[in-house]
Amino acid sequence: MAGTDNMGDEATSFLPRTITELRAGYSTQKFIRDLLAGLTVGVVALPLAMAFAIASGTTPERGLFTAIVAGFLISLLGGSRYQIGGPTGAFVVIIYNVIYRHGYDGLVITTLLAGAMLLIFGLCRIGVLIKYIPYPVTTGFTAGIAVLIFSSQMKDFFGLQMDAVPPEFFDKWMAYAEHLGTINTPTLCVAGLALACILATRRFIPRVPAPVVGVAVASLAVWALGLQVETIGSRFGGIPRELPSFVWPTFTFARVRELLPDAMTIALLAGIESLLSCVVADGMTGDKHNSNVELTAQGAANIASVLFGGIPATGAIARTVTNIRSGGQTPVAGMVHAAVLVAFVLFLAPLASFIPLASLAAVLIMVSWDMSELHKFLRLLRAPKSDITVMCLTFVLTVVIDLTVAVYVGVMLASLLFMRRMSEVTAICSCAIDDKPVIQGRETAELAVPDGVQVYEIDGPFFFGVADRFQSVSQALQKQPEVFILRMRKATTVDSTGANALEAFYRTCRRRGTVLLLSGVRPAARNMMQRFGTLDMIGRENVFENVDRAIEHAVRLLANKHGVAPTVKK
Repeated sequence: MAGTDNMGDEATSFLPRTITELRAGYSTQKFIRDLLAGLTVGVVALPLAMAFAIASGTTPERGLFTAIVAGFLISLLGGSRYQIGGPTGAFVVIIYNVIYRHGYDGLVITTLLAGAMLLIFGLCRIGVLIKYIPYPVTTGFTAGIAVLIFSSQMKDFFGLQMDAVPPEFFDKWMAYAEHLGTINTPTLCVAGLALACILATRRFIPRVPAPVVGVAVASLAVWALGLQVETIGSRFGGIPRELPSFVWPTFTFARVRELLPDAMTIALLAGIESLLSCVVADGMTGDKHNSNVELTAQGAANIASVLFGGIPATGAIARTVTNIRSGGQTPVAGMVHAAVLVAFVLFLAPLASFIPLASLAAVLIMVSWDMSELHKFLRLLRAPKSDITVMCLTFVLTVVIDLTVAVYVGVMLASLLFMRRMSEVTAICSCAIDDKPVIQGRETAELAVPDGVQVYEIDGPFFFGVADRFQSVSQALQKQPEVFILRMRKATTVDSTGANALEAFYRTCRRRGTVLLLSGVRPAARNMMQRFGTLDMIGRENVFENVDRAIEHAVRLLANKHGVAPTVKK
């Protein structure tokens, strides 16, 4: 994932963008534009917040509480001018599984742990690192989540008469197949109407919020025709006309240990999606967000969200884009969006009782289609085989096994493949005129090398991924030299494994009576080797600033040993 942090003070501080924007001057004109954008985003967020909460296995008001509490704090404390926070589709699967296995109380503890992790990520300034999770991994699990969200909506879309839907993918579809004969025709018609309205709105009047149109038209149709379909009121008893109250959960060490893997998944998803949303906003506006500030805001928002009856939250790309296109200028727009949802809960909550669940299922089916980004998935199938493997494995594990396993395995496999690629970038090759590289690499500049001397060069990072290849140099030499010169002018870095491999090579040379000389060691590599004790083992007198000095020293060593100067290859 790409992205850049704010420049200057914001690159090293934790000041929220709200403060920096207000310090720069906040005009009436900006407030009007923020107000209009906030109203628009609030209207868009209303059906989505309820739909995501219902799909997650909880009640619709918890989605609204999340959008209010977390949405306000993400805008107030975040590192982006345009970020809109709230419940998102990425969390639906993991939340559903946590609630299914541990109940809502388990979700509260899981989200508190995830929020604490996000705070630590931000305070330790590792926001940039999270953005480097490989693209095939994010594409794979995003597409997998889209498939799971689509699968979860079949019951409400078709009005199937069945109990709780199993969380496992294949069990879910087997249950659907068993209840195929219970399809409710009015429900299917309402869902189809909502879906058609959403598609038509997006096609012909794209500036109008399509989910709102779909839900509104479907609700009016149900009311006008007196259709007997399931609504928010019939299933959940409506939405309470009151704001959430503070509740502190009960912790046990065993409970925390049990929920820790899910908490890590939520933290990673929240970090990835929020920073990706910031990057999208930066690309549209030319702004630069602060990754670490954003992560601390996400952590605080998730903690507050579940303490006030909500669910996990993160930056919402679609709502952030809507904010930008509606003219939002500062984080005030996000706070206005939260205020709009507060007004709905306090004054218009009874209207939510008339919303048919089939219309929300239609909204989430469109969300799943947008999340799948099928064009990106298909394009990655033309990538190198390693990337295809990572993406497909992450996708399959997300759908079939578990999102937690998919993220961990995907990141681990991508990291291993990255290390292999980096090791292939580093070349270890001969510098002599007549010699060819013993190990796969590319030949460097030719040198006049005396008989009895071998000169090799490390071109690239000398790290644990290259150590094994380096150790095979001595075994591959057809004739053991009397002096071996290792050029390190292009070795940009040396880690502890590389230093250990160098020490092992030195011991091999000493057993065979070969003198090991180093040349052109960079300051960073020299400092590492000095701290590790490698320079003391090899001998500082055997380390030279360039290869010419090293060859001159080799000539003197051979002259002293044989009594005559060695011949030089021509």
